[in-house]
Amino acid sequence: MATRHSVAQLSRRAAGTASSSLSLRLSNSALQTRSFATPVPPVTQNSTGSKGPTAMVFLNMGGPSTLDEVGDFLSRLFADGDLIPLGRLQNYIGPLISHRRTPKIQKQYAEIGGGSPIRKWSEYQNEEMCKILDRISPHTAPHKPYVAFRYADPLTEEMYNKLLADGFGNGKGGRAVAFTQYPQYSCSTTGSSLNELWKWRQRLEGKSGPGTIQWSVIDRWPVHPGLVEAFAHNIEKTLASYPEDRRSQVVLLFSAHSLPMTVVNRGDPYPAEVAATVYAVMQRLKFSNPYRLCWQSQVGPQPWLGPQTQSSVEEYIAKGQKDLILIPIAFTSDHIETLFELDKEVIGESGHEDTVKRIESLNGSPIFIDALADLAKTHLDSGVSCSYQMGLRCPGCKSERCTESKKFFAAQENTSSVSL
Repeated sequence: MATRHSVAQLSRRAAGTASSSLSLRLSNSALQTRSFATPVPPVTQNSTGSKGPTAMVFLNMGGPSTLDEVGDFLSRLFADGDLIPLGRLQNYIGPLISHRRTPKIQKQYAEIGGGSPIRKWSEYQNEEMCKILDRISPHTAPHKPYVAFRYADPLTEEMYNKLLADGFGNGKGGRAVAFTQYPQYSCSTTGSSLNELWKWRQRLEGKSGPGTIQWSVIDRWPVHPGLVEAFAHNIEKTLASYPEDRRSQVVLLFSAHSLPMTVVNRGDPYPAEVAATVYAVMQRLKFSNPYRLCWQSQVGPQPWLGPQTQSSVEEYIAKGQKDLILIPIAFTSDHIETLFELDKEVIGESGHEDTVKRIESLNGSPIFIDALADLAKTHLDSGVSCSYQMGLRCPGCKSERCTESKKFFAAQENTSSVSL
C-alpha cells in the first residue's frame, strides 16, 4: 500500500488499477479446493537483479485448533492489554477470567467441530495468494507463505524462528511483508500483532543492520475493490435465496467485533474504517436494501461499542422485521465468532432460522484471494514500509511500546514518517 496518502486517496488510486487487473484475473479463476500450506524451502538470494525471495506473513488473532489448546489461547488473549484492557490488575484478573471461561469456550469449540478452522483457512489463503504473486510479480518471487497468530499456534515467536531457519536474516537479509488479515485497523488487533512482531524482531535479531530482515507492513485495506466485491458477491448470493417479492426489503445487518469504549474514546480508527467498508459495499450494491452496522463479541461488564448484534436481531424481529442477513464484515474467514456466535447463538436462538441468515464467509473465495494478491503486488511495487496513517498514534495513546513499534516499522523505509 502506498504511503504518504490518506485511506481515501489510496482507494481512489487503487480502484483503477486494482479493479481492472482484478477483473482480468477473476475471469480465469477456477473453483479452488482446501489445502494446507506446503513446506517452505530454504532461502537462496543469488538471483542478480531479483528482489526476492519474499516472505508473506499473515497476521491474525488465531484460534485453538484443538480443544486442548483453548486454555492457553484464552490465557494469552486475556493477558493482552491491547485487546482487553484490564488496567493494573491485568496479570491477576486475566488468568482468573481465562480459567473460569475455559470449560464454556471448550464446549463452544466442540460444537463447531472441535477447534477453529482459522489456521487452515489462513494457510490456504496465503499459499494461494503466493502462487498468484509468483506469476504477477516475478521480480519479488519466490513468495513464501507464513502465518503468525497472536494467541494461538503458530505464534509470532514460532513464525519468526521459522523465518530464520528458512534462511531469512542471520546475516543473509531478505524481505518480509507483515500482511494484516484485519482489513480495518485497530490498535487492539493489527496494532497488538505488530507490537508482538516488533518484540520478537528485537529479541531475535537485535538492532537493524546489514543481514537483518527488512520488514514492511500492509496495515489496513478497508475499501479495497476486491474486498468489497467479495463481500457484495456473497451478499447477492444470499439475497437470491429470498422470494423476489420480499428481497428488496431484507435488512442487511453488518456485524463486526466490538471494542471497549475506553479504546474507542482513546481515538482508535477501527469504528470509522469498519463503517467505510460497510458504505463501500452498499455503494457496490447500489443501496439495494436497508442496512445497519452492529457489533458482537463483547466480554466483561465494562461498556463496549454497540448496538449488540444479538439484541439488534431480537429487536428487529419484535418489530415484525424477520428477513435479516448477517454479514461478518471484519472477518476474512470462519472462526468461533461466525460458526458459533452468529450461527448458533444469534441465528439459532432467533426462532426464525428460515428467514434470518448469514452470508458465506470469505474463506476460499477466488475473488477474495485475487484481492489479496492485488493488495500484495501493489504494496511490493510501492517500495514503502507502511501506510502514512500508521505513523499517527491515537490522541489518547499512552503506550510506549506502541510508539517504539511504529517507529521501527516506519524506519524500515529510508525516508522519515510521522510519529506523533
